[in-house]
Parts: sequence; C-alpha cells; structure tokens
Amino acid sequence: MASVLFVSACASYQPLPLNDHPILPDKVSSLHIDTRQLPFPHFAVHKVDPANGLDMTEVAILAVLNNPGLILARADAHIVQAQAFAAGLLPDPQFTLSRDVPTRSGPGVTNAYNAGIAYDINALITHSAQSDAASAKVRQANLMLLWQEWQVIARARMLFSQAYTQTQLLHWLRQNQHLLAMQYQKSKHALAQGNLTTVAVDSALVAWQEAERQLDDLQRQQIQARQDLNTLLGLAPNVELHLVQSAPLAKLSDTAVKQALQDLPQRRPDLLALKAGYAAQDARYRQAILAQFPAFNLGITQAQDTAGLKTNGFSIVLTLPLFNGNRGIIKIEQATRARLHDEYEIRLNTARADVLRLLEDRRLIQAQFDLLEQHLPSLDQAADRARTALANGAIDTSGYVSFESVRIAKHMEMVNLQQALLENKISLLTLAGGDIS
Repeated sequence: MASVLFVSACASYQPLPLNDHPILPDKVSSLHIDTRQLPFPHFAVHKVDPANGLDMTEVAILAVLNNPGLILARADAHIVQAQAFAAGLLPDPQFTLSRDVPTRSGPGVTNAYNAGIAYDINALITHSAQSDAASAKVRQANLMLLWQEWQVIARARMLFSQAYTQTQLLHWLRQNQHLLAMQYQKSKHALAQGNLTTVAVDSALVAWQEAERQLDDLQRQQIQARQDLNTLLGLAPNVELHLVQSAPLAKLSDTAVKQALQDLPQRRPDLLALKAGYAAQDARYRQAILAQFPAFNLGITQAQDTAGLKTNGFSIVLTLPLFNGNRGIIKIEQATRARLHDEYEIRLNTARADVLRLLEDRRLIQAQFDLLEQHLPSLDQAADRARTALANGAIDTSGYVSFESVRIAKHMEMVNLQQALLENKISLLTLAGGDIS
C-alpha cells in the first residue's frame, strides 16, 4: 500500500521538444486578443477590433498580451512560484537499513540488521522564515511582472505616437517638397529667359534637395518605428498595422499628479516589488540567525546482532558551532538587507524627481504650444494673402515660397509639440500610476 502511495505521488516525465523553425504571426488577427487576461480594469473592458484599425489603447493591449519579453517574464514568475512551493515543503525523513551476514555459521548465529528513521529538526526551526521569504519572493516576482507590463504599455503608446505623428509630418514635408520643387522649376525657366542668376537657381536646387533629404529621413524613421512596434507586439516585421486616431488619454492636472506622488509607494509596482524583495531578504536574515543554532538530527533505531539480541534506541547528531556557527551567512544576509534598504530609498527619491521633472517639462512645452497656437491662424491668413498676391502677380514665386515655407515649418512645429505633450503625458501616467493602475 505504501509503495502504491509513493508511486502515485511521483511526477512523470513529459517531453517538451524545441522548435527549430521561427514562427512569427504575419497578421494581427493571429495575436491573442482576450482582454479578460489583463490585470488592468481600464483595458479589460476595451474592445479590440483590428478590422477597424488599431488605436493607441488597442495597440497597448495587444502588446501586453503578446510581447515576447513579457512571455518570458511570466515564465520567470512561474519559476519563482514553483520555488516558493518547494520552499514550503518540509524535508522528508530519512530511513536507514543495514544488514550484516556472518561469514561463519554456528549455533545461535543469525543475520544482523540495523534499521532507523531520522529527521532534521533544524528544518522545522527555520521553516517559517524560509516560507515567509519564498512568499515575499512570489509577491516581488508578480509585482515586477506588473511593472514590466506598465513599461510595455508605455513603450507601445510611445511607438504609436511616433508612427502616427510621423504620418502627419510626412504630409507637411511632402507639401514643402512640392513647393520647393515648383520654385526650382520656375527658377530654371527664369534663368533660361535671362531673368535670374545661376546663383539663385543653385540656391533653389539646394533647398529642394534638402527637402528631399528630410522627407527620406522621416520615411526611414517611420519604417523603423513601425518595425519596432511590430517587434513589441511579437509580429513579423513586414506586417502593416493600420493605426487610427485614438481617444485622448486621461487628463492629468498638476494637483492630481502631486497627490499621486504621496501615494507612490502604494501605487508603483516597482516600489512595491522592492518592498517585497526587502521583506524576503529580511526573512532570509531571520532564517540565517535561526540556523546558527546547532544542527540537530534525531533518529529512532532498532537493531539485531548476530546472536539474535534485539535492541531499540535512538540517535542524535549534533553539530558543534565552534568554528562556523553560520556567522558568515548571517553577515552576508545582513549586508544584503542593508543594500536593499538603500536601493528602495534611492528608487523612491528617483521616482519623485522624475515625476517633478516631467511636470516642469510639461509646463514649458505647454507654454510653447499655446503661443504657437495663438499665432498660427495669423500665419495661415498671411500665407493665403501671399497665395492671392502670387496669382495676381503682386509678388514673385520666391516671395510666396518664403511665406508658405514658414507656414509649413510652424505647422510641423505644432505637430512636434503635440507629440511632445502626448509623450510627456504617457511618461507621467506610467511613473505616477495613472489610468493603468
């Protein structure tokens, strides 16, 4: 019966062969889209429909569910959970059996044996601290996984913002390139008629070529941003994502952010993970102190000698702490705990400084945005008047191109400021624990 129970409690080997052929989804519909797996209430109720294009929230959801780095992070968390399970198990008792067979037979001579069962008592003394440390490590692993998910959400939002903004910038750069190409063609025509110098034509050519270079550079940047986004989602590099305009992110007032700073130690997963790691190390320190007591192994034995005399007894194995006494391990665990204490303080200070810096950056960007937004309509009107003047012959092409180029540059500046404000908000939401906490 005992052998049956022993066999039933044993694990059996299951093969898990490696796949030597890379498998990357070549379409968005192949990705996991079950939002019920998400730990974020705001995302769990958001419908993901790739057929209608992907907004910023949908891209972030797909990233959390499919990012290869998070897949490995979840596997690491499972390993820590398994280690905690192992740490919670008490060691098995030890059974010993020996048998002696006499080399000569004779009256009253029989086989001798010695059987006993023993247990390490120290395992019971340190078990509670060991279990506490393992449980805290599980909390730390889960919180670090959550923090990585926050980072992936922020990265997905940033890449979406870059790719979407680059599409808007390409629109303005193409307008600028067409404008300067027109100026160059008219300059060549004026040169052929003797109305313009070669220097002026060369200047128009240089301006046109510079616009071509800027357009090519931005197209390459957009390709890189989209490929980075595909990599983040675990997609093949050649998948074309249809990105659509998103609803605005949650509003963040300075007051709300400063209030969130007060709650940061209870909100930020990385800070909570450091707390859990500190608790685990504190438990290991206690475990090391408990382990300094002499190792104590108690056993019960039964024996029979070759004369057939049976005896019952016990055995005690006691380690004398004369040279070691676990003092080295205690010092190591104590120093490690002190290091984790300092790490938490430094991380908390850095987190606060990062948020305050972002708030100051936002004020500067917002001031630039507001000023440009105030003057841009006047610039558009001036460009319209210049267009009318060109049609009426009141100004030449060069004068019109000057007005229009400035207008295009200011609109591109506006787009860049909008992106800077959005990326600032993404960073604040991540560092202060906004709509994803």
